[in-house]
Amino acid sequence: MGTPWWARVLRCPGCGSSLRGLSAQPACSSTDCEYHTAGFPCVDDQLVLIDFASSIFDRTMYQADNGSVMPRDVSRRSLGSRLHALGFGRNPVAGANCQRFIDLLKQESRKPVVLVIGGATVGSGAEALYADDGIELIGTDVYASAHTTLVADAHSLPFEDGVFDGVWVQAVLEHVLEPATVVSEIHRVLRRNGVVYAETPFMQQVHERAYDFSRFTQSGHRWLFRRFSEIGAGPVGGPGVALLWSIRYFARALGAGDKLSRLISLPFFWLRFFDSLARGRAVSDAASGHYFLGRRAEQAIPPQAMPKYYERQGAKPVRQWSGKALDLLARRR
Repeated sequence: MGTPWWARVLRCPGCGSSLRGLSAQPACSSTDCEYHTAGFPCVDDQLVLIDFASSIFDRTMYQADNGSVMPRDVSRRSLGSRLHALGFGRNPVAGANCQRFIDLLKQESRKPVVLVIGGATVGSGAEALYADDGIELIGTDVYASAHTTLVADAHSLPFEDGVFDGVWVQAVLEHVLEPATVVSEIHRVLRRNGVVYAETPFMQQVHERAYDFSRFTQSGHRWLFRRFSEIGAGPVGGPGVALLWSIRYFARALGAGDKLSRLISLPFFWLRFFDSLARGRAVSDAASGHYFLGRRAEQAIPPQAMPKYYERQGAKPVRQWSGKALDLLARRR
């Protein structure tokens, strides 16, 4: 087999130069770069293209041949994952949004190429993206799995400009030190009119220990993606799910461990069913998280647009509009 196409669009995450020795000892081609000599490690036969000088992740983390700073349940079959799924249910919006994301991609390209950031585990509701043979996925995460192509820190994506038709970044932006930097990188690697889908928590407690940093209101999420035209946005889980999170972490604060706190919150699973009855802007104000679906734009929305954006929330959910209306709206903005 020859060199895969994506290897030809890789670049050094430190200085942006091309790479050399990908089949043997991967390193930066620039003699002025520290990675020209130090090179980049591999884990589970996957390149680790991280600028360690500016990353929260250290090179030594990838010497144990697992690349993960804590245990990961990639299969989602552990007791903790099963209890979480039983109590919190499936993601209520990701499945439909994933299909919409796929439809938008295929309007622009016969064989769209999608970058999945944080793709070591398949996100809830994202299964259709992985099952579609008409889409080529390039999975990245800070640890390797069967779902990743290479290991990368999203603060400095190791790809040339304008490579991808779409970017899927689900439940990731809360775990990065600088979300705005990551979104800027997403904008850079997307092609013109490229599509992005993001989900980020709002009313959720810390769930990744030392690697959990940020939360966003719907308005804050929109401002984060201000260089994108909005196609759809809204809550991911309403106040019922947010209350379930609080019950679980209330138990943890009183001394219950991770698994026991999940068991304690389990009898309150019925709270999430009230989310389907919630209406209006208050749903976004009390949501567990928010999603954003949009296209890469050349100009950012102005700060003066944000108060009106808040007032429109909940008036008419954008995700309920027809596909033709969504595309027309996105192209006009």
